[in-house]
Amino acid sequence: MTIDPELLRERAASALLAARDRTRLLTTCVEHPDLVAQHSPLMSPLVWDLAHIGNQEEQWLLRTVGGRDALRPDIDAVYDAFEHPRATRPSLPLLAPDEAHGYAAEVRGRVLDILERTPLHGGPLLDSGFAFGMIAQHEQQHDETMLITHQLRRGAAVLTAPEPPPATDEIIPAEVLVSGGPFTMGTSTEPWALDNERPAHHRLVPAFLIDTTPVSNGAYQRFIEAGGYEDPRWWDPAGWAQVQEHALHAPLFWQRDGGQWLRRRFGVTEPVPPDEPVLHVSWYEADAYARWAGRRLPSEVEWEKAARYDPATGRAMRYPWGDEDPTPAHANLGQRHLRPAPIGSYPDGQSPLGVRQLIGDVWEWTASDFLPYPGFAAFPYREYSEVFFGDEYKVLRGGSFAVDPVACRGTFRNWDLPVRRQIFSGFRTARDADPEAGI
Repeated sequence: MTIDPELLRERAASALLAARDRTRLLTTCVEHPDLVAQHSPLMSPLVWDLAHIGNQEEQWLLRTVGGRDALRPDIDAVYDAFEHPRATRPSLPLLAPDEAHGYAAEVRGRVLDILERTPLHGGPLLDSGFAFGMIAQHEQQHDETMLITHQLRRGAAVLTAPEPPPATDEIIPAEVLVSGGPFTMGTSTEPWALDNERPAHHRLVPAFLIDTTPVSNGAYQRFIEAGGYEDPRWWDPAGWAQVQEHALHAPLFWQRDGGQWLRRRFGVTEPVPPDEPVLHVSWYEADAYARWAGRRLPSEVEWEKAARYDPATGRAMRYPWGDEDPTPAHANLGQRHLRPAPIGSYPDGQSPLGVRQLIGDVWEWTASDFLPYPGFAAFPYREYSEVFFGDEYKVLRGGSFAVDPVACRGTFRNWDLPVRRQIFSGFRTARDADPEAGI
């Protein structure tokens, strides 16, 4: 199918501008000291992310796509994410906030001119405007990273957003059966899909049952109250070592105050809402809860089949609700709200099988290691995916409230170390179907 190049140009420009609006919000709502400070050794200073966004855009869109002379080749090494771990970035000769804003703005102005003049065909980087979509996704991914930094930052609240819509009073089942059979995983047709999502390939998936919604704070509190953090039976050995070494007793940002749990959320301390998906848990915590509940984490292919499989047609859709792009009725995305929506929300976004909140709200840990698909080819550079493949990283799927729609789809794959808790991560559980019981 041929896509009108002007519509592609409009889509690319819109994605780039939306990302920049968000970047500007996240880097102008705090004063200079908070921009240059490192709020956690796990994260970069906000000003590093800002200039890194501009530098990546310069390297890929100005120099590679546009063939323009380099604006600031002298800072390439400073903003090389693979050269400098996050913990060491404050010691680098970083651009000051005003200079970083000016640099990113100058790059963007030139990029929009290139977008107007560049044919969106003629090679993998140009076809369907891939390079522009890649950079829009890159910026939005750093915007999510900066939002994590805002969550880790101490001090008064500086970000505001309306509350998510309330859940309906509809009674929904606790779990859904996903029938066994073939499934087409990944994509070979999504124009802005990244290399680790490709290619589409066939998988045979045994029948399984999966939670209709993510695990809630209330359910997770029952795990805590049952002594879940005190019983090594439920924990992977490495996870149990983390519990003991760091005296873990609840999700990150939770604290006990008398008879209730409180949490800190973007500078506000509030009671933990029992009906929201649990947030800021590591893979080890998710795995331990699942074992305690007599269940398990879904594999990556199980998660994707629950999210994309349409039993009426047998095909894999772009999203749980179909092929159309997300709207506010489908999912909690794009920092529209600064928290997950209550479990059971977004009935318009459920899958044909009735599984809800698969897109948005919280990233969902899966049981799977981050591995390449059969036929994987690194593009446009090895460091995006290939260097992370192996058993060190676990896959997360579905996106969170902090993810923009341009960087979230049914095939999108995220990954992180199983110890990570500062990310906007939650989970749902699954179990094997029992043929003898008819389920």
